[in-house]
Amino acid sequence: MRAFIALEMPEEFVDDAAALARQLQREVDGRFVPAENYHLTLAFLGEINEAVARDAMDVMDAACATAGPMPIDVIGLGAFGKCAGGAGLWLEIAKDPELMALAGRVREGLASRGVAFDGSFSFSPHVTLARRAKLPGGDLPQLTFPLPCEAVQVTLFRSYLEKNGPRYKPLYAVEFG
Repeated sequence: MRAFIALEMPEEFVDDAAALARQLQREVDGRFVPAENYHLTLAFLGEINEAVARDAMDVMDAACATAGPMPIDVIGLGAFGKCAGGAGLWLEIAKDPELMALAGRVREGLASRGVAFDGSFSFSPHVTLARRAKLPGGDLPQLTFPLPCEAVQVTLFRSYLEKNGPRYKPLYAVEFG
């Protein structure tokens, strides 16, 4: 199964981010992510089996045991992977020390158990809004970003690749503390 560990975004964040995405869709061509798929990836595991999923769940339990709610503060809009097909368009999340420490605990826990994850990039907190976005040459309109909020749980998701884009199914969730 294809899987990843992520912070689930609170409802108010999802609502605000979806409103922002609708505003962007008037200016930007691309494949916009459905609001129900908004999340902040802590570690992408790729293809795993049930034993590795259990290891990931243990890591999540340990990483979340002493943590409180995670501050989520959008600091801007970003793009990556500029190519002929477009770019990924995302909301940049502030590198709050608590959030960075949580990501570190998850990644270190996975590594200590020999669980492979996409660690080729340093952790850069973001929530993807669109893929294959073709950005306009000029300025974007004045955007209203989601207000600061707190995420309260980490989830192991299974990812199904489908014709219309990925679909995510929560497999295991841990609330902080």
